[in-house]
Amino acid sequence: MVDVLETATTSASAPATRAPRRGAGVTPYLYLLPYALLFTTFTLVPAGYGLWISLHEWDYLLPGKPFVGLDNYQALFDSASPVFDFFWQSMQATAIFTVFSVPLLVTVPLAIALLLNRSFKGRTFFRAVYFAPYVLGVAVIGVLWRFLLDPNLGAINAMLGAIGLPDDTAWTTGLPWAWISLVGVTVWWTLGFNAVIYLAGLQDIPRELYDAAKVDGAGRWAEFRHVTLPGLRPVLLFIVINTILASSNMFGQAYLITQGAPGVETRTAIMYIAEEGLRNYRMGSAAAMSYLLTLGLLLVSMITFRLFREKD
Repeated sequence: MVDVLETATTSASAPATRAPRRGAGVTPYLYLLPYALLFTTFTLVPAGYGLWISLHEWDYLLPGKPFVGLDNYQALFDSASPVFDFFWQSMQATAIFTVFSVPLLVTVPLAIALLLNRSFKGRTFFRAVYFAPYVLGVAVIGVLWRFLLDPNLGAINAMLGAIGLPDDTAWTTGLPWAWISLVGVTVWWTLGFNAVIYLAGLQDIPRELYDAAKVDGAGRWAEFRHVTLPGLRPVLLFIVINTILASSNMFGQAYLITQGAPGVETRTAIMYIAEEGLRNYRMGSAAAMSYLLTLGLLLVSMITFRLFREKD
């Protein structure tokens, strides 16, 4: 009798298990629905439509758009094709810019972030100063530096001449100066964004790790190597991938500052694709170039992910 009463008391005092409400499993999908609609409308549908265009001889000024299959892709690998030399020259220009800009945009912001992460008077002011250029649009940056770097009337050559240095440098019309100008302007313009991301990552590293490293006798270089860099691994992955993609899609700086000069040496892949599709009206060929560039960037991104993958 006592056992029965104890069981009844326990059952009465135990909280009742609430049955799952009908339709509760649908709630997460309802929250995702607005983004899914936007992603489908502005990403998946245009991507599929662009792939369809790449399989046609697509001139949007003409009514007929014959299906040509993979001819637009084959033309990019056929040395007798009229687009072969121009496309691969633009890909080479893109590769040159990416190879020289990405290391600077990864290392220079990291050095600035390490300095700005220290406590000193005016730290907030300097953080704002380094980030300020990034809020300007590419049109503002391009026009500003186009005038500053002008070989004849630019302020840069005028200042160099005032201090006794050569004042006839072809910053926008000669090599390698055109590449130096484009890389330098891009680093000045965008390093603030990467520096802010690095700062956020540095502040997430537990201070106890640095204290433990000091107890073990580690110097600053050892702290950087064994504490800072491992702690910044996810941030480094994001910055490297984001910087590679942004550099590979560089358009505005070259279009406004050098205009592809000298000749077409600084005409990047995006510039040539835009010219082929919007000026020459060969949308099918331009779409094929875009997908080939996308495939290359996907491969580079996969390699980067593999390099930064955490090892067990």
